[in-house]
Amino acid sequence: MNGVSGRMGYRQHLVRSILAIREQGGVLLSDGTRVQVEPILVGRSEAKLAELAAKHGIENYTTNLDEALADPRWQIYSDFLVTRARSAAIRKAIAAGKAIYTEKPTAESFEESLELARLAAAAGIKNGVVHDKLYLPGLQKLKRLIDSGFFGEILSVRGEFGYWVFEGDWQPAQRPSWNYRSEDGGGIVVDMFPHWSYVLENLFGRVESVYARTATHIPTRVDENGDAYTATADDSAYAVFELEGGVIAQLNSSWVVRVNRDELVEFQVDGTLGSAVVGLFGAKVQPRVATPKPVWNPDLADSHDYDADWMELPTNDVFENGFKTQWEQFIRHVVEDGPHEYDFLAGARGMLLAEAGLESSRTGRRIDLAPLDESALVSAEPEETDSAPDAASDHSTSALSPAGV
Repeated sequence: MNGVSGRMGYRQHLVRSILAIREQGGVLLSDGTRVQVEPILVGRSEAKLAELAAKHGIENYTTNLDEALADPRWQIYSDFLVTRARSAAIRKAIAAGKAIYTEKPTAESFEESLELARLAAAAGIKNGVVHDKLYLPGLQKLKRLIDSGFFGEILSVRGEFGYWVFEGDWQPAQRPSWNYRSEDGGGIVVDMFPHWSYVLENLFGRVESVYARTATHIPTRVDENGDAYTATADDSAYAVFELEGGVIAQLNSSWVVRVNRDELVEFQVDGTLGSAVVGLFGAKVQPRVATPKPVWNPDLADSHDYDADWMELPTNDVFENGFKTQWEQFIRHVVEDGPHEYDFLAGARGMLLAEAGLESSRTGRRIDLAPLDESALVSAEPEETDSAPDAASDHSTSALSPAGV
């Protein structure tokens, strides 16, 4: 486990996933047996690693990644480093023949993400990318609604994500300063569009195009040392995604918004037979037969309680931590070849969407995305042309191209 001293690596992956799995006696396999897990912590600070190991009863830790990768005891390499450091470490793990499970984005660019997917495929190693949002109770309830046909024909999706991240002057920021420096891999598009990619494609359909506008609303912030710095990365993004089948998704992502909703992220899905509003945990619905008939009258205050027209869905299942659930799925994938479709290629699609969003904002144009499937794992020789390729589509898959609006 590389990078466990970071916020996500420690809380979600080490404590709430791997240590929770170890505490329960391992991962239950299809034949009824269990496979136990044992972590080795990898990082730059031996003191921090020793502290974590002592706190949680972990025997093994090291500051030498190469030695850990060379040791046959460790079968899975997991990466929770900052984005800019991830690709080099994953390349080492591929060369060592390890199964790999990593946070997203898998690399700083689509080109590099796709190259990692190709290298992993060529090496024949199992690989997975965190898709934690799909395992959240709210989105699992939404998936059940979709599968049941509740919506009829799905027409649109509207999503709001974000919260106010303090500037760091009068209150410490809730996010690290590198998140706001593009040169360090920061930006809300690179952080959130890979999430939107897998949420949209797994629930509603492949993203066929994106039109986005990014902004850096807070140009100056204060870092962890109390020093002011220039924010060079986007802190907000406003996007329209066109999905296969004609579904339109509008998603706002912002670290500069004050929350006036039930949860930090909410999606409203509207269909011909009904609508739903879901968050990380909650889900409420309004079927066609229970839809009120609003009439707008600008001369009179509207006294109707629209919130009362929605019905909260019951929680009929026990939903465990989404990170832990996906970890268990990936371990079954490694040990007994169980299903796990969220691989490096899915990670590359996420980075493709992020780059398309940034390109759209730069050019003011809608960007079309061609399908990126298993055929992309075979490198194609570039064809000779008489002119230089367009910057937005300079890769062998031709997966991203600008379209006039």
